[in-house]
Amino acid sequence: MHSIECSHINRFYGTQQVLGDVSFVVDKGQVTGLLGPNGAGKTTLMKILTSYLPPNEGNAFVHDFNVQTEALKIRKLVGYLPENNPLYPEMYVREYLGFVLKMYDTEFSLKKRVDEVIELTGLTTEQYKKIGALSKGYRQRVGLAQSLIHDPPVLILDEPTTGLDPNQLTGIRQVITRLGKEKAVLLSTHIMQEVEAVCNRVVILNKGRVVADGKVDVVLQKTASTHSYFLELKEQVSDTLLKEIPEISFVEKHSDTQWILHFEPAVDAREIIFGFMVKKGLTLLSFSVKQENLEDVFHQLTKA
Repeated sequence: MHSIECSHINRFYGTQQVLGDVSFVVDKGQVTGLLGPNGAGKTTLMKILTSYLPPNEGNAFVHDFNVQTEALKIRKLVGYLPENNPLYPEMYVREYLGFVLKMYDTEFSLKKRVDEVIELTGLTTEQYKKIGALSKGYRQRVGLAQSLIHDPPVLILDEPTTGLDPNQLTGIRQVITRLGKEKAVLLSTHIMQEVEAVCNRVVILNKGRVVADGKVDVVLQKTASTHSYFLELKEQVSDTLLKEIPEISFVEKHSDTQWILHFEPAVDAREIIFGFMVKKGLTLLSFSVKQENLEDVFHQLTKA
């Protein structure tokens, strides 16, 4: 049984197709990053998985429950932080979290559970304030806390770190990483460093379709367009000279003495480069393999 399963999901707004044949799974113990440019269909997909919107075609399941026919069961299993994080600004933090917990059929002691979630999400110093008096970052923490209050096995988080400062980012990322060891977490974000920090899988959408799906390192390896090397020379040379290196694809000038050399992904060019430098009598001051990062891959897969 998968925690989340999407099977050939299509969704239209009028005649506009927002999701096209989307299929992937998320299992317990995984933090999966859902990436894509604005308008790629991320929020629509999350609304489908939480039973707020039906798909026009295809099926989606949470713990084998169908999102269209078993919505109430799914909402007990899912903690959802929507993109716009709707809260009651006139309520106090503790009051609001207790209010949310009462809507679920749980056996938790209300005070004990509210205390646990407040500590987990770093709201201890703000717990007696009205939500409307909180900063944007702390309101985001309250939204995360309400998604956790009933201890769901599945978390669906739409831009969970919006508005957080660098220190708060670190804390929330640690919380998500810890939760991901025992739950299935699907989160959307525009911050590539966040995916690399907390996610062990990634699903990339472009124009409503899945263009990459898998472990982060595997996606990087499969979609890398070149194998690149950074080098610094003692001498100033021309790109014409470096283009003489066997099997090179293209060269990129970083400074008068620093260059990035690009080869096809299958080519391990280290020995080729060193041999060329010796042959030309050039002095190599530094040399390193330059791996494409997730941001490079994202731009490559989602460019117009």
